[in-house]
Amino acid sequence: MVKKLFTVLMGISGTISAMSQTDSTKIDTTKKVTPPTPSTTFTYSVDAYYRADFNNQLSNNKTSFTNSMNSFELGMASIRVDHSFGKIAATADLGFGRRAEEFSYNDGSGYPTGTGNSFITLAAVKQLYISYSPSSAVKITLGKWATHIGWELLDAYANRNYSMSYGFSYGPFFHTGLKADISLGGKSAFMVGIANPTDFSTTTSVNKVVLAQFSTGSKDDKFKAYLNFQGGTGFSQFDLVLNAVLSSKFNIDYDATIKSVKTAGVTNSWSSNALYFNYDPTSKFGLTLRGEYFDDTKSVAGVGSSVFQTTLSGNIHINGNLTIIPEFRLDKAKDNIYLTSDGKGTKSDGSFILAATYKF
Repeated sequence: MVKKLFTVLMGISGTISAMSQTDSTKIDTTKKVTPPTPSTTFTYSVDAYYRADFNNQLSNNKTSFTNSMNSFELGMASIRVDHSFGKIAATADLGFGRRAEEFSYNDGSGYPTGTGNSFITLAAVKQLYISYSPSSAVKITLGKWATHIGWELLDAYANRNYSMSYGFSYGPFFHTGLKADISLGGKSAFMVGIANPTDFSTTTSVNKVVLAQFSTGSKDDKFKAYLNFQGGTGFSQFDLVLNAVLSSKFNIDYDATIKSVKTAGVTNSWSSNALYFNYDPTSKFGLTLRGEYFDDTKSVAGVGSSVFQTTLSGNIHINGNLTIIPEFRLDKAKDNIYLTSDGKGTKSDGSFILAATYKF
């Protein structure tokens, strides 16, 4: 199946490229053609936070990027460069700090330390890809890019909650491979791709992962839907993201995902259902309430229980670039997977985060 998909991708790319070429005998050399103007944009961001665990146990944090307790922490410093010239575009997105290293956990020294591939500089590469658009309806991309699966994103400034969901933390982070984005007209589009094993920038494995996405929405963009997929040898994951704008001050996001893994002939899965209620009474202040039910009773992700987590985050915007995020979070599990301050098992844990993100 993977070989067939790779052949199809190459066929699409080759056919469209051939169609886009112009017969030189038909060019009117008497007319001056204005060459396209190169365009380059830069995006920078930084974030930092303080996290307190109400049970004073570091192991109670079971999601990404906030693995600390009672400490002021640096998140990530990022620089992204996007360049386009006619039908060709390229993106280099670099990140430095623990957040970036956790994201590229198979690169460099790895996370946990000692588990990486020893290519130190790869751990700083969040995204790196080149795109070619033979027509306005098709774009071919080669490189590493953030996953299309899920609602939350790596960059802290792009999320309304600072802590991450279980669905994000145990789902894919990125893909390295080849993909084609195809417009179907109107608000609908389709993506198909082939990539290295999930979250690997480099690999010697012959196994590859199939990627796909179908997206659509209303004409006024007040409703959007994304049906996402990744699958390979022994696993598959389906994901559905819905966005609904109910008014200028209130919108709802929904992310549902299920990952199935086959081991020794037996298939088990984990799943996540997350709702985000976003309310912005003014341009200076907003609130997001995230509720998530995460089911990993078969310990496919390693959590070993079902968890309901509720996170309330404030977004205080200062001068359009700086956002202060005070956040309260409560995780409640079916089993005693957390620890109390005296080391006893408990079903719940609470935490508080004060974070700051700056984009410029």
